[in-house]
Amino acid sequence: MNLKALRHCSYGLYVIGSRKGDRLNGQIANTVFQVTSDPPTIAVSINRENLTHEFISESKVFTATILSQDTPVSFIGHFGFKTGREVDKLTDVNYRLGEARAPIVLDHGLGYLEARVIDRIEVGTHTIFVGEVVGADILREGEPMTYAYYHQVKRGTTPKTAPSYIAERKEETPKMAKYECTVCGYIYDPDLGDPDGGVDAGTPFEELPDDWVCPVCGAGKDQFEKV
Repeated sequence: MNLKALRHCSYGLYVIGSRKGDRLNGQIANTVFQVTSDPPTIAVSINRENLTHEFISESKVFTATILSQDTPVSFIGHFGFKTGREVDKLTDVNYRLGEARAPIVLDHGLGYLEARVIDRIEVGTHTIFVGEVVGADILREGEPMTYAYYHQVKRGTTPKTAPSYIAERKEETPKMAKYECTVCGYIYDPDLGDPDGGVDAGTPFEELPDDWVCPVCGAGKDQFEKV
């Protein structure tokens, strides 16, 4: 069974925000979809271990910011590979509180949706929260980031807690040695380099500057292992 066939399903990329009392948090999710049009309802799948799951379960509200295609992978990594239990993810990030008093992330957003939870479905490691839309607007024009674009063009990785996570099989004989980030799973491929980080294609890992960091999660070179 080739589970990579699932990657041909259409997804977007979103920042999901929620609150618990006065505390705010956000995370990356790709499984956001419209359920009905009248009334307008949407659903999102959140891992039970995530802090955002705890926040949505208590406040029964969530927001979804639709990310643009030009969103840096470092921004996605900030919300996708760090936990709100250890850092305040909204520090130095532009956001505002919506009708439901949950954070709407404005940076790199094309539009947003706000929802109040009206139902939930438990599905193994995840919960699908179904919410009635109570607010929505366009922030700017642009192309939305698709999950396929994130993987194929941005070369982003997927957290193990994501519903669409698929374990990768490592190549045995690369032309030039590839290196994997032990924190988030990002693969540095010398044939592609790191254009967003100013590293040209064809640059071996050993020749990367000492201060180069993983473009997804910010880990240093010492956190990489040869594939």
